[in-house]
Amino acid sequence: MIAWGTEWMRQALGALGQGAALPLGGVTFGAPAFLVLVLLVPLLRWGRRRRAAPLPALPYSRLPLLAAGAPPSSPRWWWRHEWWRHLALLAFIVAASLPRTGARMARASSEGIDITLAVDISSSMLAEDFQPRNRLEVAKEQVRRFVLGRQSDRVSLVAFSGEALTQVPLTTDYPVLLAAIDNLQAGQLADGTAIGTAIATAANRLRSAPGRSRVMVLLTDGENNRGAIDPRTAAQAAAAFGIRIYTIGVGSEGMAPVPVSRGLFGLRYENRPVKIDEPLLTEIASATGGRYFRARDARALEAIYAQINRLERSAVATTTWVRHTEQYHWPLAVGLLALGCEAAVRRRRGVLPG
Repeated sequence: MIAWGTEWMRQALGALGQGAALPLGGVTFGAPAFLVLVLLVPLLRWGRRRRAAPLPALPYSRLPLLAAGAPPSSPRWWWRHEWWRHLALLAFIVAASLPRTGARMARASSEGIDITLAVDISSSMLAEDFQPRNRLEVAKEQVRRFVLGRQSDRVSLVAFSGEALTQVPLTTDYPVLLAAIDNLQAGQLADGTAIGTAIATAANRLRSAPGRSRVMVLLTDGENNRGAIDPRTAAQAAAAFGIRIYTIGVGSEGMAPVPVSRGLFGLRYENRPVKIDEPLLTEIASATGGRYFRARDARALEAIYAQINRLERSAVATTTWVRHTEQYHWPLAVGLLALGCEAAVRRRRGVLPG
């Protein structure tokens, strides 16, 4: 019992210094500094006993005279009403320390990856060779499914065309990530395909990630034709940071309806040859220890993400916070009840406040 009390006081003083919640038997305290005031209760009791100590004996020649002038005493009732007051004070101190239940931090070990998804949103991604939808809509759907399959992975999103922009940094807040994926649209950035810039931007998000496993998934449908950064140089820099790049070439082979202009009735499409620089994408993946995939239809793209799901697993520690429920009203009610009992005792015995 003494050891438990010593350990609890150590935690209380530590929490007092850090402003943290103090755990106690499944209950935590949001303002543990107030618990130090509990020491006032024994101090008040000790002070009361000192004031009530018996006076030294006085010499009286007649004992009946002393008995006649001595005031009536009722130490039992004094003790009771004082302890009601002490109980009220103790209860109010506990209430002020904001007791709560349910608040806890759960640590668990699971398999996780740090992943950056780099998605091409150039105008060529509007090609409709994934009938009845275009490449971008199919890619967004599969990226959504990929994110929904995450549990403890930290994922970021980079959109690129002629330039690259981070949409969401590394996070496990998947609803925010899914909303950003839904908002991806062609035309949000300067047109073109800057693969080197996309790799550099995505690698910048991963290079300082704490996990051992860092993965980049680069999804594009074209050839590198924009940007000042060479894709091969960017891939070598990513490899130096321990980042593996899995490249995905999106689109069918041969001819595909590609938007060429915008008219009164929307985009105007023409059948044009599909060009994907597969040698470049293969070289990027190989330089970083990754793999290149070719997605010719929606089903193939889904299978590619399923294969990536089986790669790059590593043990990571995750932390889960459970929301707490405030319980200060219970000690507050006990304190008010104790004050009522003290007042009742005083009225019954005719004790004046002291």
